[in-house]
Amino acid sequence: MPEPVELAHATWPTVPESALVLVPVGSTEQHGPHLPFHTDSTIAEAVARGAAFQLPCESVVLAPTLTYGASGEHAGFPGTLSIGREALHVVLVETVRSLSLWAGRVVLVNGHGGNVTTLDAVCAQLRHEGHDVAWLGCVPPGGDAHAGRTETSVMLHLAPDDVRLSEATPGDTRPLPELLPHLMAHGVHGVSPNGVLGDPAGATAEEGRALVGAMVSEAVRLVTSGRADPRGRLVAAVPQAVPGGAA
Repeated sequence: MPEPVELAHATWPTVPESALVLVPVGSTEQHGPHLPFHTDSTIAEAVARGAAFQLPCESVVLAPTLTYGASGEHAGFPGTLSIGREALHVVLVETVRSLSLWAGRVVLVNGHGGNVTTLDAVCAQLRHEGHDVAWLGCVPPGGDAHAGRTETSVMLHLAPDDVRLSEATPGDTRPLPELLPHLMAHGVHGVSPNGVLGDPAGATAEEGRALVGAMVSEAVRLVTSGRADPRGRLVAAVPQAVPGGAA
């Protein structure tokens, strides 16, 4: 099985036709006083790259990472760079339309929760147009909301030189469902002045390595055997039974 083609470093004669193309989608936004602005983009790229090497496909292409997303909820922090939902929608639609001129299937690998609404709308539109596109999220098992132990561990594994552990402090540790109405109304700064939703204490590179491995395995599972729901999200082909009958 040939190795995946990294599009940014390839030349056109080396790009296979009708390939599966993985497009990492991230953001440039604050991640507390201890994590870099490229956190979401780095995670999305790592998951997409890891999956590209494990997918049992004849030809896989890893596209360059889209590093700007919809991060308006982080606008209260200097350095955050958000292009908003409307601009992101146009960028993703035109990206997939362009890829579809030579690619076979496109999967958007998302690393930022603020992009989800746009990804749903984009994939629904593109699938209606006849494009073979879907998206999946980089969601580590048991992860906290933002810049807590989960993302800190992952970045200690992926980009340790960019993690400032001495500056790591806890933020608002309430569960995300409880925080969500306040986040929608006031943004992250209005809920957590240091930009952290969770507690980075106890983060380790070893834990981060395991979390990345789990996200890569899940991405491979979804790409190879999942199905796209009406919004274009890749989900398990056969929903697993939940104890107690909960949906």
